[in-house]
Amino acid sequence: QVQLVESGGGLVQAGGSLRLSCSASGSTVSINVAGWYRQAPGKERDMVAVIDRRSFTLYADSVKGRFTISRDDAKSTAYLQMNNLKPEDTAVYYCHFDTVHGDYWGQGTQVTVSS
Repeated sequence: QVQLVESGGGLVQAGGSLRLSCSASGSTVSINVAGWYRQAPGKERDMVAVIDRRSFTLYADSVKGRFTISRDDAKSTAYLQMNNLKPEDTAVYYCHFDTVHGDYWGQGTQVTVSS
């Protein structure tokens, strides 16, 4: 049973940085596409960034130039480096792995940016 374990969320002031991590546990996984999504209160879950096997990346317009997604396949881990955080980045952040065995979601980690 594959589980995705997220870490790195927290409270930060505007302009600060956080690094989120998402690791697969329970089994070795072969990740096709890894992604980060976020959901603010009362809003839908939106894509933040995705990265494929060739390290091709795609970002939401609102985070371009501030966030960087990366992956370490040897560790079955994906990262989201978030710089110059803004209050509107406040949300629960979820990781998602599309793998050869199916797709999986993390439990979510809260990111709160104070002004």
